[in-house]
Amino acid sequence: MVYRLIYKMKKVLVTYLILFIGRVFKMRKNYYRLTAYAISFVMMILLFSGCSKQKTSDYNKGNAGSYGDTGGLELPITNKGETISILMGTSYTNKDDVIAIKELEKRTGVKIKPVIVAVASYAEKLKMLIASGEMPDITRILPLNELNNYGMQGAFVPINKYIDQLPNFKRIFVDDAENSSIFKSSVAADGNLYYWPEYEIFRGVNHGFLYRKDIFDKHGIPEWKNTEEFYQALKKLKGIYPDSLPYVSKVKTAIFKDWAPGWGITNDTVYYDYNQKLWKLARTQPQYKEMLDFMKKLYDEKLLDPEFLTDTQASWSGKMTQEAKSFVTFDWISRMDIFYEQIKGQFPNYNLRYGNPVGPTGKRMAAARYEAKGFGPMVANNQRSLVALKLLDYLTSPSGAELITMGIEGVTYKFDAEGKIEHLGFPEDKTISITDLEEKYGLFTPGLYTTMDKRSLYFRYTPKEQEAQDKIIGGNMTLKNNPVLNFTEEEQKIISQYQASLEKQSEEFSMRYVMASKGGNEWQEWLEKADALGASKIVEIYNNAQKRFDSQ
Repeated sequence: MVYRLIYKMKKVLVTYLILFIGRVFKMRKNYYRLTAYAISFVMMILLFSGCSKQKTSDYNKGNAGSYGDTGGLELPITNKGETISILMGTSYTNKDDVIAIKELEKRTGVKIKPVIVAVASYAEKLKMLIASGEMPDITRILPLNELNNYGMQGAFVPINKYIDQLPNFKRIFVDDAENSSIFKSSVAADGNLYYWPEYEIFRGVNHGFLYRKDIFDKHGIPEWKNTEEFYQALKKLKGIYPDSLPYVSKVKTAIFKDWAPGWGITNDTVYYDYNQKLWKLARTQPQYKEMLDFMKKLYDEKLLDPEFLTDTQASWSGKMTQEAKSFVTFDWISRMDIFYEQIKGQFPNYNLRYGNPVGPTGKRMAAARYEAKGFGPMVANNQRSLVALKLLDYLTSPSGAELITMGIEGVTYKFDAEGKIEHLGFPEDKTISITDLEEKYGLFTPGLYTTMDKRSLYFRYTPKEQEAQDKIIGGNMTLKNNPVLNFTEEEQKIISQYQASLEKQSEEFSMRYVMASKGGNEWQEWLEKADALGASKIVEIYNNAQKRFDSQ
């Protein structure tokens, strides 16, 4: 805005100078005085011109133009107007008419074609599109072994072969030594990286146990501090509300992964025991059995919802937003405010809060800097691949992250007196969520963001969300993430051969154990079956890779 003002002032000064020079020829008796005025004006113009040139140079640092810091990426990225189709898992279908996408098209020169699919059917739809050969230019999220197999078959473009044309990718994943481990952990057997890792999209604490503090307080039940207190709280609530379902879940078999860190297990298939310095199969460990035994106890006493493996988002939401139906769950921290906004008119005292972890460790997993398991965009291998890659590179730049997670300053947001973001176009008393921003402006649309601006609403915590950050991070209640290892081509093949089946069978065993175990030899039988499914082979591979890592 300052630079536009200077430009306008320059135009005005030039106009006045012309008028003054004209008067020189008509008013000869004032010749010397007018000439002095004209010279003064020329000096002013030169002064403003010099200032403007210097400021514009500063503003354009990194070839940003008027769009902020593009990280060195030239805009527009194309002058041919190519159309790039993007598969988006969302419930909002008006993507052609939202500010974020229109502005993205304006800046990049790329025409965006949204391909909308429901979140619940995204994975199935993506596989169908790949099989049909009609895959959109940009898709996202496949299990790593699957996307690498598709990549080696030619479906996806190898990103590493275009690094020199992707300055933001290079800055984050090549030049940064810590992040460059992505090339050890996620490349396919042919040495290529076939997906764009989503970077720093995680809050320090983003999920965890949530509990109805209003109900707990009403009956004098304190927040649990250990597993036994958690059990006693659910049991007491069941006694007060016999028809209730004290603990409910919507994540189906992911509940086993969500609860596992409380028992010291940090991954689905294998995890690293830092104390013993060994990789172990997660679901054959004694502490995993202890977790299943605890879940079974809750299930048998009807403290755990009998439908915990089949509940949908809608049915789960209905249970959690009734006055006294369900009291504890595991979910996204923003749900605390979203649920309150939905039912505050009916239940003004509704107060969902972040609870302590459950399990003997009393800890949760630490947030990762980037996704190393295939969670991120993949680019179809076709004649538009480079344009699509450059589009992702812009979205990864500070300028692109601002656009897709904040919008345009003065149009979709402003900063308050404390420098915190405020979004425009909403009622003053409304608590705005990122789903509201997606619906109204197209911000945070899955399929578009690859990173997030830390000034965005997602990182502006509400008091309840901040309480979660303070509790877990401030209380040092996080477990270290597993080391990132590099596997040989042969090791990758063996892992791919056994891991998917082992995970599936372990989930099926866990379900049966919680819901139907009779206390017989099920556990021992599972250990034998897991070994037959390749458990020992996978663990051996991880430990050998760890030895190589430690020796470097």
